[in-house]
Amino acid sequence: MDVSVNGPAGAGMTPLNVMRFVRALWRRKWLVLGVAILITGGVSLQSLRQPKVYAASTSLIIDVTAPRILDGEVKEVMGEERSNYWFNKEYYTTQNEIITSRAVSMRVVDKLGLQHDPGFLGLSHLKDEKERSQAMQGADAAGLLQSRIRVQPVRDSRVVTVSVEDLDPQRAALLANEVAQAYMAENLALKLRTTESATVWLEERRAELERSSKVSELALYDFKKEADVLSTSLEDRMSIVSDRINSYNLALTEVRTRIAGLQGRVESIRHLRKSADSGDMTWAEAVPGADDTALQEFKRRFIEQRVACVELTERYLPEHPKMLECERKLAVVKLDFERSLNNVVRKAEAELAEAQAKEKNLVRLLAVTKDEAFEVGKKEIEFDRLRREADNNRRLYELVLKRLKDIELSGLLRTSNVRVLDPARPQFMPIKPNVRRSVMMALALGLLAGVGVVVLLEFLERSIASQMDVEQKLGLAFLGFVPHVEGKEDNLPEKDLYVHRQPKSSVAECCRAIRTNLLFMSPDKPFKTLVVTSSGPQEGKSTSCIFLGVAMAQSGNRVLLMDTDMRRPRLHKAFGVPNDVGISSLVVGEGSLDRAIKSTEVPNLFVLPCGPIPPNPAELLHTQAFAELLKTVGGKFDRILLDSPPLNAVSDSAVLATQVDGVMLVLRAGKTHHDAARRALRSLADVQAQMYGAILNDLDATDGRYRESYLYYRDEYGPREDVKDRVASS
Repeated sequence: MDVSVNGPAGAGMTPLNVMRFVRALWRRKWLVLGVAILITGGVSLQSLRQPKVYAASTSLIIDVTAPRILDGEVKEVMGEERSNYWFNKEYYTTQNEIITSRAVSMRVVDKLGLQHDPGFLGLSHLKDEKERSQAMQGADAAGLLQSRIRVQPVRDSRVVTVSVEDLDPQRAALLANEVAQAYMAENLALKLRTTESATVWLEERRAELERSSKVSELALYDFKKEADVLSTSLEDRMSIVSDRINSYNLALTEVRTRIAGLQGRVESIRHLRKSADSGDMTWAEAVPGADDTALQEFKRRFIEQRVACVELTERYLPEHPKMLECERKLAVVKLDFERSLNNVVRKAEAELAEAQAKEKNLVRLLAVTKDEAFEVGKKEIEFDRLRREADNNRRLYELVLKRLKDIELSGLLRTSNVRVLDPARPQFMPIKPNVRRSVMMALALGLLAGVGVVVLLEFLERSIASQMDVEQKLGLAFLGFVPHVEGKEDNLPEKDLYVHRQPKSSVAECCRAIRTNLLFMSPDKPFKTLVVTSSGPQEGKSTSCIFLGVAMAQSGNRVLLMDTDMRRPRLHKAFGVPNDVGISSLVVGEGSLDRAIKSTEVPNLFVLPCGPIPPNPAELLHTQAFAELLKTVGGKFDRILLDSPPLNAVSDSAVLATQVDGVMLVLRAGKTHHDAARRALRSLADVQAQMYGAILNDLDATDGRYRESYLYYRDEYGPREDVKDRVASS
């Protein structure tokens, strides 16, 4: 098995870790109990020395609004009741803050003169009047009272309980009642202050709006006077102008229709005249209006005269006087007829010209009327603006005036939304200090503190104290443990040969278990040579080496214990054999092996002492002669155990580890430091030593950490009177 110097294989609160802390608590139960008793005693003493505090409570009913006395149209400044849950919640939270406010406390202090009451201020113990007076001047009576007020709303109701604490039960009841009255007074004063502020503000707005209303009304009057709106309203004037425009439009349409007809007639006459031959009067028959009586008369005479002339042409020559007379008369009639026809044409043209002139006049009148309509519309816009401004100012003035009267009326009321349900009465049972509760809490806190101390100690514990520490912290196989053997330290043979002389003890049974575990570490190739070492001195490696050698010898094996600790050898002292010839002698070629190996009182167990202490132990163990010595004794014995120096002190054990089958590390339970053990393992890892595992030595079996695992050997196999076993607690 290779050496591992890594951390624990798994982290977290595993069942083993939990049981470790449980056992630690049981092991240090007196520490936990001591901490708990210390804290409980201190708290109890402190509670008994505290002055007794009494409390008195008064209950109030707080409505969202005061009782409504005035009409619903008269609304107060402070608002009105709402059914909204969040509004009510915020309202009652606000009232609770008002009750505990400094303003309420100041009212009570001023009314009762608490700033001059040494009993309330807690200055009664001062006998010197001057000193007491100075202390009272610096005391904050309002703040002190404020800190003693407690407000507790009653669930699902509008009832609030106000409690006051004091050293005097009578004064506590008085203060509670006065706080309730002061709160009601403060609530009413807040309402009045708000009403007064609103009244002042509304009065200022009313005066401003009154002035604005007068100015706007005068401006409206001046405009009406300037626009001559006093006799006829702008609406009527606009109606008259509209009627005129409509009549002008109607007349203009008629004139333009007549003009169109007259233009057609004139153009027709002109066309007929232009298209007729000279002297041909037949075109006159087609002239519109030719059916006039005068024109028809001229036409008849013209036709009759022309007929007469035609008849005379049949009887007379053109130069005949009658013909000439007839022609003359025909010309006169024709001239009259043409003159009459021209009059018809001129009449049509004159009517056309008259109609056109009338059209121009109508267009001019229509334009003038439209301009007048636009001017009236512009004045109407300005008039409407001035009227709206005057109406708005008047309406605002009336609203402010009405609200001002409502507030003045509501301000005269002295109704409150707070009522006292139950006044406070003196309670002669103190609420503080609650000795029983304080003691119980202190006991619980003390137990928790004790547990915390134990847990902290466990976390700070750096020694190797259990199988879990060996396996998780060091990563080694746990081979077993060796219980502590009671005995005098100067009586080494008695302690070192304990396994031999007490073969049925729990110590012997534990050593046999270690022997079995070692053999099972490599069943196919059992070890021949094994180095037994430790991380530091005084960890029991020599004793453990002897115990293990005795256990192996008892199983029938020939076992040799080699004392390779050439700095502080002690195997010869344990077995009482001479140390004149030993390993150092054999390595340098002095003495014989048979003479150096000493037998012991344990059958099959032999010892090869260190011999004279050499000046260079490490170099001596690294020689070929020592290797040959190991090979030689290996042929004569079944098991060879080498007692070597501590790893962290010298390098001898690391040198030996390269020449043997394996290494076993001895750890003193609760004493060997975790870091020291890891340094030792690191030095073995550097030489690639074969590590079999570790054992815990000098272990106190009465320790709670080992009770469940290790007392099995003592209780079941070892006689109870043979040895007092106990494990050193870490």
